[in-house]
Amino acid sequence: MTGRRRTRSTFLPALSRPVRALRAAAALVACASLAVGCGAVPGFTGGAGDDPITVMTWAPQDTNATNKPGMPALALAYARQVNEDGGINGRELKVIICNDRNDGVHAAKCARRAVKEKVVAVVGSYSQFADSFFPILEGAGIPYIGGYGITNAEFTSPLSYPVNGGQPALLAGLGRQLASDCGPVALVRPDTIAGDELPNLLNSGLETGGHRDVADVRAAEDATEFSTQSEQALTRATSDPAETGCVVPALGDRTNTFMDSFRRARKDYPEVRLGTVLGSVDQTVIDFTGGASSPYEGAYITGWYPVETDKRWDPMKKVIREQAFTDNRIDPADAGVQTTWIAYTVLEAVVKALGDDEVSSDTVRRTLDDGFRVTTGGLTPTLRWQFQDVLASVGFPRLVNTDVTVQVVRDGQLVAARRGALDVTKTLQGTERQG
Repeated sequence: MTGRRRTRSTFLPALSRPVRALRAAAALVACASLAVGCGAVPGFTGGAGDDPITVMTWAPQDTNATNKPGMPALALAYARQVNEDGGINGRELKVIICNDRNDGVHAAKCARRAVKEKVVAVVGSYSQFADSFFPILEGAGIPYIGGYGITNAEFTSPLSYPVNGGQPALLAGLGRQLASDCGPVALVRPDTIAGDELPNLLNSGLETGGHRDVADVRAAEDATEFSTQSEQALTRATSDPAETGCVVPALGDRTNTFMDSFRRARKDYPEVRLGTVLGSVDQTVIDFTGGASSPYEGAYITGWYPVETDKRWDPMKKVIREQAFTDNRIDPADAGVQTTWIAYTVLEAVVKALGDDEVSSDTVRRTLDDGFRVTTGGLTPTLRWQFQDVLASVGFPRLVNTDVTVQVVRDGQLVAARRGALDVTKTLQGTERQG
């Protein structure tokens, strides 16, 4: 997810036929290894109507807060695989990547670049700054396929096509699970606009089990230590000595930093249980923090998709292995990487459905809006986007995947806590939205 690949055209003296042939072969090999910037690659005719299908993927990297470098890295690997296989309907897939730097100004710059480059869609991306980029995309008619689900606008914009239930589904599902297993619950979350939505969503799940509302503990998004928040959360979670309380850190990349402070503070308090969401914690984090002796042992963690060891992820792992074997930015257990994989699956299905017709932002959008159905190899329910749907009345008209998986950390491993997915549609329908 670093930087932008650039190419340079250089005029060279005339070469002998054997040298020209060798140079041409080398160029083809080089282009096959890249997702952007080359002209013809193996399998492409280069004739009229064979222009590349250009898309963009953006996400933050090299910031002091949330970073998602695996998402653009996976997008490039996906494109390399597609292009090695002859493209989509014989056309090259060209991926432009952009770093939104976890900043509204740069998010808007990425969107303006998408317009300038005439991309057919923004695919498999992460940004907290929907108010900065969506107006630009909407003005240009560019669809946003498979955002991470971190902002409300991803579930309201008519040009958004989410592949998961975002934070609403994760927190509603977590609340349902914790309602029966926890005493007082304390939520530690970022003091941001996106973070302001989290308490209501967790409460929607807790309330289905007759549980009282969560205690809301706010923290600076780029904090380097969380001793105050740890003590506040533990005090509130242990306020009822008759019940085991729960602490829910939902701090994204900063969750691990929080746990450093939490580990030190918790020894002075009664036992509590943890609950969180994928994106804040994954198997890599559990391994890094001690495996079976990790502070996450016994924690409930909600996700959008099957566990990483599920065979349904094998096609993604094959592409990573063949196209990005040495790229340590790509973690197949990362929810962002998984979301990008599914988003590109959607894009490829739409382009294939268009056949020999024009591929543009307009035709991609119209296809999706006309009730197009996409299957994702069982990683999600069949996806189909309609603006007026069952969750429109509670402010989520674009939320079409309400499945949540509930996982638990046992002996240092994330395993399914229940068979099958949990549908949180009815839970979300009970959510009271704030303006």
